[in-house]
Amino acid sequence: MTDANVERARRIDTATLSDALDKLGIAGQCLGIKPLDQKFRLAGRAFTLSYAPVGPGGTVGDFIDDVPEGAVVAIDNGGRPDATVWGDILTLCAHRRGLGGTVIDGACRDTSLALELGYPMYSRSYSMRTGKDRVQLEATQVVVNIGDARVRPGDILVGDSDGVIAIPHDREGEVLDTAEAIDAAEMRIRDSILAGERLDEARRQQSYHLLQRREQA
Repeated sequence: MTDANVERARRIDTATLSDALDKLGIAGQCLGIKPLDQKFRLAGRAFTLSYAPVGPGGTVGDFIDDVPEGAVVAIDNGGRPDATVWGDILTLCAHRRGLGGTVIDGACRDTSLALELGYPMYSRSYSMRTGKDRVQLEATQVVVNIGDARVRPGDILVGDSDGVIAIPHDREGEVLDTAEAIDAAEMRIRDSILAGERLDEARRQQSYHLLQRREQA
């Protein structure tokens, strides 16, 4: 079944979505989270996981078979660079199951397979050091922090070469409407430039400098 708002989000770049979030006063930019490959792009609803330092009997978790097709796995590992929570076996499973990608506030490893398969992987860093016996899965489908953005289960995550945006589920229609309007205005500016118009005049006509400015109540 097609998710109409995910498909709308897929057609918009993260820079435009970021401007829409700014205009609406929503902090949904997942700062510091970057793609393994600049060609990667993802869009899907978040399936969230939260990790913490290991305790007695802790486990990294065998969650992957519970993630719906098309969903984006969003892992909060506290930005840790020294304990990876995603590797080649998870990449293989996720790719075979048709997941939308993975976003990690922390580190992944075995990056070559994600690159080989074209599986969209976004993280704060990557390393070879395992998270086993260092961190454990604390909770699934809870509110998590990804690059200073709060991500709830079911929020839309969009990733491209610039990074990742989180669109809150309860405001996604408003965000997408705003982003589409900004995108249309910027397209008109590009068309004017291609027609030989001055940049400053093209921007003035489309109120370019106000496109992302938050509207005052």
